[in-house]
Amino acid sequence: MGIIERKFRLQVPSTTENLAMIREFAAHVGSQAGLDDGAISKLELAVDEACTNVIEHAYGSDVSKEVTVRAVFDEEVLQVIVEDTGLGFDPTAVPAEDLRTLVAERRTGGLGMQLMKSLMDEVHYEITPGQRNELRMIKRLRKPSAS
Repeated sequence: MGIIERKFRLQVPSTTENLAMIREFAAHVGSQAGLDDGAISKLELAVDEACTNVIEHAYGSDVSKEVTVRAVFDEEVLQVIVEDTGLGFDPTAVPAEDLRTLVAERRTGGLGMQLMKSLMDEVHYEITPGQRNELRMIKRLRKPSAS
């Protein structure tokens, strides 16, 4: 039997008032994918951080814009994709510093990408200037089988 892929999508106005709904969506998807409570909490936090960045930075709190969160998973991998059409940024311009150091120094800014990378197995950012930005976060559910 082939691998079954499940897809979910949430599109909401770009306002922090919708972050609770976004976290609930992430928790539901994580549960459906078979994550344990700890992994679901990490997923919620990573998705919340990604969407907060879109709302506050990419859109500058412009509530006329929308944030789209898509999730796709099969037996091996869960992918959560956050899409927006706002201002993009160059993730390579954010220095790769230790998250504990950033927190200890009470630094603001630059924490988001580091936090997401510490919570997920992979984080990729793709920007098409003026059109679409896509943040793809990947969580491995189990090792691929050698068939």
